[in-house]
Amino acid sequence: MSSRNNTSRILRHLQAFGSITSLEAIYEYGNTRLAASVFDLRKKGYDITTTEIEVTNRFGEKRRIGKYTLNPKHMTVDANGQTRIPD
Repeated sequence: MSSRNNTSRILRHLQAFGSITSLEAIYEYGNTRLAASVFDLRKKGYDITTTEIEVTNRFGEKRRIGKYTLNPKHMTVDANGQTRIPD
């Protein structure tokens, strides 16, 4: 899969759901290089912020991972209040 496809999928996810974590990117899209996709999107002008969240791994240990959030100006909401990907 090309990096362009990965980046497009990540953008669609961000536009639909507002945020994504590295774990979601791996499970949903097989994208193990989320930071690279976010870097590419930022270069294209998308305003994406990074925050750290705490998760528990399978061994019961607390770990911190990145959560990437798209600025709402890049998202659209339809008449039913549902987030919609802009055309």
